[in-house]
Amino acid sequence: MLVRDIYRPDVDCAESDEVVVVGARRMLQRSVGSLIIVDSDRRPVGIVTDRDLVVRVLAAGANPATMTLVDVMTPTPWTIEREAPLERALEAMREHCCRRIPVVDPDGRLEGIITLDDIVLCIRDQFERVGKVIALQSPRGVVTVKACI
Repeated sequence: MLVRDIYRPDVDCAESDEVVVVGARRMLQRSVGSLIIVDSDRRPVGIVTDRDLVVRVLAAGANPATMTLVDVMTPTPWTIEREAPLERALEAMREHCCRRIPVVDPDGRLEGIITLDDIVLCIRDQFERVGKVIALQSPRGVVTVKACI
């Protein structure tokens, strides 16, 4: 499976000079956990996550009404192309300790975002399909499974 099969093209972007409180409100309104900071060519230059807001603004006692997103963003986020294998996205998330990766075209322009949640939900769907096949083909008929946890 490739990144293109599950990434979301509806990514929320911001400019680096946007005030933190405005970005945070947009994240709340859109129910998203991150904003991708892009340059004039729509290339990702940073990412701001809800965790960044907590650690770099709230916990630091900073004023979100005067700080800009460039002050709290993680610069030069790791990106991935839509044609990359999904396994590469998982490796990158593990290597870089992140849950979200901007998806870019071959020229490095933002196309969307892939999140750990997207990947987990995709894997869950795959396991459900496999489970249905196994249940239908099981010589014992429908298999019932008690809680595994």
